[in-house]
Amino acid sequence: MAFLPISMEDMKERGWEQADFVLVTGDAYVDHNTFGSAIISRVLEDAGFRVAILSQPDWRTDVDFQRFGKPRLGFLVNSGNIDSMVAHYTTARKRRSEDAYSPGKKTGRRPDRAVMVYSRILKRLYPEIPVIIGGLEASLRRFAHYDYWDDAIRPSILLDSKADLLIFGMGERQVVEIAQRLQNGEPVSTMTDIRGVCYAVPTSEYQPGPAVDCPSFEQVCASKREYAVSCRKQQDEQDAVRGKRVIQRHGKMIVIQNPPAMPLSQSELDHVYELPYEGTYHPVYESMGGVPAIEEVEFSITHNRGCFGACNFCSIAFHQGRAITTRSEESVIREAQKLIQKPNFKGYIHDVGGPTANFRLPSCQKQAELGLCKGKKCLAPKPCPALQADHSEYLHLLRRLRALPGVKKVFIRSGVRYDYVLQDPDETFLKELVQYHVSGQLRIAPEHCSAGVLDCMGKPHIEPYHQFQKRFYEITKSIGKKQYLVPYLMSSHPGSTLRDAVELSLFLKKEKLHPEQVQDFYPTPGTISTCMFYTGLDPYTLKEVYVPRTDREKGMQRALLQYYEPKNHAVVVRALREAGRSDLIGTGPDCLVRPLPGEKTERKAASVNTGRRKGHHGREGQKWNPATAKGRKRR
Repeated sequence: MAFLPISMEDMKERGWEQADFVLVTGDAYVDHNTFGSAIISRVLEDAGFRVAILSQPDWRTDVDFQRFGKPRLGFLVNSGNIDSMVAHYTTARKRRSEDAYSPGKKTGRRPDRAVMVYSRILKRLYPEIPVIIGGLEASLRRFAHYDYWDDAIRPSILLDSKADLLIFGMGERQVVEIAQRLQNGEPVSTMTDIRGVCYAVPTSEYQPGPAVDCPSFEQVCASKREYAVSCRKQQDEQDAVRGKRVIQRHGKMIVIQNPPAMPLSQSELDHVYELPYEGTYHPVYESMGGVPAIEEVEFSITHNRGCFGACNFCSIAFHQGRAITTRSEESVIREAQKLIQKPNFKGYIHDVGGPTANFRLPSCQKQAELGLCKGKKCLAPKPCPALQADHSEYLHLLRRLRALPGVKKVFIRSGVRYDYVLQDPDETFLKELVQYHVSGQLRIAPEHCSAGVLDCMGKPHIEPYHQFQKRFYEITKSIGKKQYLVPYLMSSHPGSTLRDAVELSLFLKKEKLHPEQVQDFYPTPGTISTCMFYTGLDPYTLKEVYVPRTDREKGMQRALLQYYEPKNHAVVVRALREAGRSDLIGTGPDCLVRPLPGEKTERKAASVNTGRRKGHHGREGQKWNPATAKGRKRR
């Protein structure tokens, strides 16, 4: 095994005069199968192509972009594992002080809107060479989209970047087909029949055919209602079985999205994840402090893709899709055995997961023929009657991993869908999860407690959380352990009023939870929740949704989740008064905070009516201190 070339010297050592493809990425070069750049480059290498890696080039000059000269077939461009704007800015639009995907956590090694910046430079320097963009940043921005950082609608990134093709979703199938057709001498402009790609043509050259016609760029800029309609149409077609071609006009151009690529089969997924990755960052970064992003995944194993949970604030359904694909047990075991042989392995497999750790089956049996249902969710607001909840296969895999010589413990940290666990009539998985796979704390994500807010999130109501909590602690007590649930909660999501935030603070008080950090909703491209944030409409009902927009209100909602912090005292008092809950200001056992200094206790009680109004997913780390246990940072 060896890292792919990062310099002309590396290429010459391999006897290459020219690379077939240069992969340009906004992340440091980490050759691990949880990094998209590593997967795409190794898949192409496996198909017989020569790939050079240009990581974090300096965009302020042309020098780095000329490092390898002209590739024989094309450039592949992504921003890295996450959107470059999310990597750079907090929900308050303030610059982050660290970047886990850069050596030594140093910031400033990639530009804002990295895909667009890199692609434009390459098209200027090498106008005759195909530029294909992909990865999360490109995938989620494939249509006209609301951009939180500009607070405006931006056109498709395909047009913004001047790229030739856009690969959306998990791109292994698409990139190999593109490479093979370029190898055969086919112009990139003719590759309009590949599933899982977007391309653009002049309106005068568009050949009409069966397609879902979204409101145009001009229409979505002019009308929030049209934007909501566009969002719904785009979301509805993200199914590889039943998805149709989608078009959206941008002035004199038309952006065309072909149906999504078919998911990889199990044997194909096995092959992709077992390619000869080095499993770590390139040694050139060692003197710079390494690349911290490897720490969470170096001893973790991905066993699945896709998520039929499809929370409205999460981008996974729009990127990976809702259909579940899984690796075979044998493939996962082989990877675990390789981890065991690593000199720095201490006996702990940190995670066996994916978007949702405990999904290994399709949500129902009809999906292979009909796809997933349009406009419906498998688990929310209640589980679908057709849901098949069965953890036996996942349980068998975990048992085999636990039994491997050299393995002391196998943890599950990438997220367990607890409402799905409750649907399994056999409680064996839950019992073994609690006994063997919790590292003191189990992270789950109810996100809120208000039914109206949860409906806007596309999450189940809070009752399943209480059911799961009860059994978790009963089982924990029965085996003589001290373990805790760490519930992740979100403030200021569309649908959340100040009174809903008060309801959430009362939930925290009752559960004796003290979140050390609070996550505000972050409007990232391509999610239903971001559409709600921008339009104030539910795209599926077109009913109005309340949206907390001002920094003042979001600050109050955030402070209510940390009502016990002295620094938040005055803000919480103000929030309770504005919410009509002055009864919670006082010294009684049911109160949240004391009166402000010099003020008397406010005795006037408010109605407990939550004041429901008309109508009704990228996250930062959180630390929690449930009871006396110190929280662990969320990935």
